[in-house]
Amino acid sequence: MTQFAHILMLLSLVLATLGTLFCIFGLGRNKMTASSLKLLENANLAVTLFYCLASAILFFGFWSYDFSIKYVHDYSDLSLPLFYRLTAFWGGQAGSLLFWALSLVLCGAYFQSTESYTKLSLETKVWYLLFYFSILAFFGVLLTTYNNPFEILSPAPVNGRGLNPLLQNPGMIFHPPLLLLGYGGFTIPACLALAQALSLQGGTQHNVSKTETAWHVCTKPLILVAWLLLTAGIILGAWWAYMELGWGGYWAWDPVENASTIPWFFATAALHFGFIEQYRNKAHRFHTLFMALTCISAFFATWLVRGNVVESVHAFGSGGVGPLLLCFVIGTSIVAFLTVLTMPKKGEPFNGLETKEGFLLSTSIVLITISLIIGLATLWPVISKLWSDNPVGLQASFYNGVILPLLTVVIALLTVCPWLSWKQGLNHAKHFLAVLLIFIAFMGIFWTFFAVKDPTPLIAASFSVACMASWALYFMVLKHPLQKLSPVLVHMSLAVISLGVAFSGPYKVEQEVALERGQEIQIDTFTVKLLEIYEGRERTGRYDFLEAELLVTQNGKETGIAQAQRRIYASFPQNAYAEASTIFSLGKEFYATFLGLDEKTRAVMRLSVHPLVNWLWIGGTIMSLAPFISVYANRKRRKSTQENPPEKTKKKS
Repeated sequence: MTQFAHILMLLSLVLATLGTLFCIFGLGRNKMTASSLKLLENANLAVTLFYCLASAILFFGFWSYDFSIKYVHDYSDLSLPLFYRLTAFWGGQAGSLLFWALSLVLCGAYFQSTESYTKLSLETKVWYLLFYFSILAFFGVLLTTYNNPFEILSPAPVNGRGLNPLLQNPGMIFHPPLLLLGYGGFTIPACLALAQALSLQGGTQHNVSKTETAWHVCTKPLILVAWLLLTAGIILGAWWAYMELGWGGYWAWDPVENASTIPWFFATAALHFGFIEQYRNKAHRFHTLFMALTCISAFFATWLVRGNVVESVHAFGSGGVGPLLLCFVIGTSIVAFLTVLTMPKKGEPFNGLETKEGFLLSTSIVLITISLIIGLATLWPVISKLWSDNPVGLQASFYNGVILPLLTVVIALLTVCPWLSWKQGLNHAKHFLAVLLIFIAFMGIFWTFFAVKDPTPLIAASFSVACMASWALYFMVLKHPLQKLSPVLVHMSLAVISLGVAFSGPYKVEQEVALERGQEIQIDTFTVKLLEIYEGRERTGRYDFLEAELLVTQNGKETGIAQAQRRIYASFPQNAYAEASTIFSLGKEFYATFLGLDEKTRAVMRLSVHPLVNWLWIGGTIMSLAPFISVYANRKRRKSTQENPPEKTKKKS
């Protein structure tokens, strides 16, 4: 079975390489025919089948404890529960790359089956398949050489090495596959955008080509689904870090955390350029470029995480793929820029910054700036090696001092944007004035009643509330509100997240203490009493634990019992791992981490209070689900148009 899976991967590499060469030959000689294209499409379906079968074999290896597969041996053991055993598929480098490739071929097969694809011109299809097969060939090289997930151990070990305890969390089930599905989903529109640029067939909704629809219209469902999957993956990753790592927070500007945000900011900027292209017939080059860079930045993020570039608590080792990934990123970036330069200029110049068009453009520029700053800051230890023998990474204070104000600018732009016209500035002065008064009022409320004195949190929180009010009011005055429900929810949920960040970060209270049984301590508005310290073993024997049981009261009222643990796993006896405990609240959430026992057998605890932290998860959940509304609305609108086509009328002479 394992050898068969490796053969399938080799066949996928061969087919992808031949497909790439065949596209180059057909375009160069201008000899591509419909029958030749059909051959390429069948090759794509065959590659999809091969990846599905190979992935199924690896899943079966984890399910059946097949430790003869080195990858299964390295990331599972006999004591690992089934759901963690199966999700260990993407727990290591080779498996995660295989899952990304699987996500890509499934998205590619889906797109090939759509009506939008069938209506593309022959030349565009060939260009699209050229880019698509090139990426598949690159994955094939990685998965058959440096990161082969089907390497065999002989003789087969009796037991496996086990899964890293940090990965034994429900977040492991969802966070990595959502990110990788998002990466795979963005690859399709990126390939098609470059394909249409080169085939010179692309149009827009206002100026549609005679032969085919614009790429962003064809792939809009994929773009929206990829964006929501990537968003959900990032939010779940932050929640996972908050609950599992025991560092008392959801974001520490860790390189691996940073990596996934880089393509998200590029994708979000591309979406805003898409609105300009859709409604104003402008920004074609920018839209194409940044959709391509969204895909490329996903590979850049992969290089950061898997290229042994930076140190992180949950980065992968290089495995030799670092140089290959870097060369791929540089090469594809050059291709993307050169392709965009060949595009003809369309549309009129951009309107002024005081218009909706200008605000969308400004929002996109700020988002791209944030992405570039995060990328450069994450790479700073590497860059600083050019002039220093002891390079030092940038601390969280740098990111907080630079990125958070820029995010506040984004929220401010989104607060004003609904009330601007495309050409003439303010279109609804009364509504804008109401939103401005809400902003000023909450500046006073937060300053007076919540003691928010720091400028950045004060402005960010006030704009967050004003942004929610602005989009809610905008929804109420729309003539057809349901058509705009998705973007309204997305922007409101971003404001909810911003409100949570404005309070939970700067106004977090943290204290490290050593408690004896029965001892009480005060932290912020909470009184914490250590009731008991327990020790025991998990029922399946996976780990031994120490547990500190804390009674937590707030303002004299009991809020709950916190049970924080310190664990030593049988497969990883050299390290102890924290299992944090929280007491849920929409206001101030109590958070406890058990660090261990001191020489007097006192429980050493890290206690913290996080105001409004759960608003991040609420806003993130809404943001992740909202694009489904657009996908459903677009499908319903297309179906309605097909069933009731608009009547054509002759122009009067």
